[in-house]
Amino acid sequence: MTAWDIKPQGVHGRLKVVGTHAGDLETALNAMVTAMSEAATHAGTAVPGTAASLPVAGPVAVGAEPLSHPTLGPVAAALGTYMTARKPQLKSMAERIQAAVLGAATATNAYVEGDLDAAKQAQDAARSVRLDLLKDMRTGK
Repeated sequence: MTAWDIKPQGVHGRLKVVGTHAGDLETALNAMVTAMSEAATHAGTAVPGTAASLPVAGPVAVGAEPLSHPTLGPVAAALGTYMTARKPQLKSMAERIQAAVLGAATATNAYVEGDLDAAKQAQDAARSVRLDLLKDMRTGK
């Protein structure tokens, strides 16, 4: 190999750009989750009037505490279902970005190390040839 096939500095620069965009994506996804949560909170319920603010009680065993949680409306339920369904894709997207960046960095480092190893082998071979040449000169061969 007489020249670099890749430019490690260029790869490093591109990885920094990708890292910046990955951070922007993370920020956007966090904002989306927050906005959807707020939308679900403010979407209202299917319960008329002020009954929505009352705790929900269900059948309970004797001596147990009544169930109590905010009433969930259809829009909030739909947003929750959507987020639950999309969670694997969002997680996978983040994992693929991380794997791509780490893979590119690892491959570039291995490329550089391989080149340095090849250079070391070439230097060792040249040193060996030089030592053999000096030895031959001393012995008169």
